[in-house]
Formats: sequence, structure tokens, C-alpha cells
Amino acid sequence: MESIYYTMGWDSLFSIFITLGFIAVAWVVLQEVKWEQFFRHPKSPRARLAQLILAIIAGRLLAGFVLDYWNWASSLRHLFNSS
Repeated sequence: MESIYYTMGWDSLFSIFITLGFIAVAWVVLQEVKWEQFFRHPKSPRARLAQLILAIIAGRLLAGFVLDYWNWASSLRHLFNSS
């Protein structure tokens, strides 16, 4: 039983790092967008907050996809496990 909690803990930690990593990647990618087309003052706190929110949304969507794929791929072993 303790092994299940140990595994769940590691899975949770892995998910946190993957999600934060993808949010960071999304933030870096969004820095390449020409925000002058969307905001009058692209360096203002409001514009930065909008960029942060977009980075969180995009990073979470990407992380969700990767984590779902990871779980599906790791669950495939049950398909071929006959015992």
C-alpha cells in the first residue's frame, strides 16, 4: 500500500515539473510575438499580465497533452500483460 502512495507522489511531482516547464517554454515563445499590434504599451503591467495568462493557458494545454500521452503510453503495457 505504501508503494502506491510513493508512486502517486512521484507522478504528482513529475506532473508539476512538466506543467511548470511548459508554462516557462510558452512564456519564452510568447516573448517573440510583436505585442505592439495588440497593446499600446506592450511593456505595461497589464500587457505583461495578459502575456502571463496566455503563457499559463498555453503551457497547461501543452502539458495536459503530454501528460495524457505519457499516461496512455504507459498504460499500454496492461494490454499485453496476460497475467
